[in-house]
Amino acid sequence: MSKSELLRLVEVMDKLRSPGGCPWDAEQTHESLLKYLLEESYEFADVVDSKDREGMREELGDVLLQVYFHSRIAQDHPTDPFSIEDVARAIADKLIHRHPHVFEGLEVSGMEEVIDNWEAIKAKEKGRKSAVDGVALAQPALPLLSKLLYRAQKYGVEIAIDQFESDQPATEESVGKALAAVVAWAHANDIDPENALRQQARAVTAQIQASETR
Repeated sequence: MSKSELLRLVEVMDKLRSPGGCPWDAEQTHESLLKYLLEESYEFADVVDSKDREGMREELGDVLLQVYFHSRIAQDHPTDPFSIEDVARAIADKLIHRHPHVFEGLEVSGMEEVIDNWEAIKAKEKGRKSAVDGVALAQPALPLLSKLLYRAQKYGVEIAIDQFESDQPATEESVGKALAAVVAWAHANDIDPENALRQQARAVTAQIQASETR
């Protein structure tokens, strides 16, 4: 029987990180590899967008490498080590727990209830009480603000935010053009649109937190 390629990758990473392996690989840390994880994720998004099947296979491998690399680094932690097996076990357990309609026979009415159950289970697991708990603040400002608005709606938190007015119906094309116009406006006035939007995301975060403490 041939060896699992996943187990083979474990062995390859172990050799690279062990004495006599690759000096560069041995020196890497979780922090030094973060930029590569982001780069590989964006490269995978590019090939998905272009429907490049060969590219998808290659870029998924690069993303998988980052998971194995970080897991191998984690094995060397002096007080709290974990391995790729621990990572795989945790995510498998999480998927089972968050899909009671698949693994426990829970009846659901449709997709909306599946999403609501997922959010409720996740909040209970994490002990989350705030709508902003668990939101990745380091992500780009646009998805960050979108996530904050989604969480505020889900948690029933009212926030004051200026409404965009247009006589055009909201479509992907019209919204895209509006966003592009705002970005161009920012650039024309030497304003970084990413920083500007991040400031608004911080303001929304503060609104949510203030509302929850009342």
